[in-house]
Amino acid sequence: MINLKKNTPIVRSSEPIGLVGGGQIGPDDLNQLLIRVKTVVAADGGAASLMETGRVPDAVIGDFDSLSAEHRDQIPADRLFPIPEQNSTDFDKALRNVDAPLVLGAGFLGGRLDHQLAVLNVLARWPDRPCILLGAHEVVFLAPPRITLKVTPGDVVSLFPFQRVKGRSLGLEWPIDGLVMEPNGGVGTSNRALADVELFIDGPGLLVMVPRYALDQVMQAFLSEQTGRWPAREE
Repeated sequence: MINLKKNTPIVRSSEPIGLVGGGQIGPDDLNQLLIRVKTVVAADGGAASLMETGRVPDAVIGDFDSLSAEHRDQIPADRLFPIPEQNSTDFDKALRNVDAPLVLGAGFLGGRLDHQLAVLNVLARWPDRPCILLGAHEVVFLAPPRITLKVTPGDVVSLFPFQRVKGRSLGLEWPIDGLVMEPNGGVGTSNRALADVELFIDGPGLLVMVPRYALDQVMQAFLSEQTGRWPAREE
């Protein structure tokens, strides 16, 4: 549903929403996204990649500096939502303006490192917007208060804090119990699964990376309503 009221999300759905960015997109990324969602939002220039598949976005959100006039003219005017301010990225503009139980994003990882860091920063800044990003080899998401990951023993499970967090784990070769993780301190990259992994985190800010094949398992975990959900950050 498209919402035109001020101070409310532009797009609201009771089902997962797809979000397509204008960055690097793998050959199967859009297919993997489109078979899992009904509603698809483009972050600015992400509309071009989406429209090349024959799909017109249900909404386009961004500052429109990378949306060509050719593509813009092919999108109904009531699906265009320009946000001209330059203090945030198009991913930020889009993510904070959709309300759904889960967002599945493609076209945000890969390419320039600074762009990727900005994207990961946005994941950490909007903890109340559950979002899974497709990477070339993994999926990335902000850890909810608790989650069970159905992964295969030996899989890499990486944890990287964007702010100070603590937690407990089950099923990891190197448990995180009692550890303080923070960006300039201890991190949990290149950990390995011994079995299904359970994480219990005391606050928002921990990024989790698991193999790409586990996308459906991660989606199911979020949609099970057993993960809990972080509150919206204070403005």
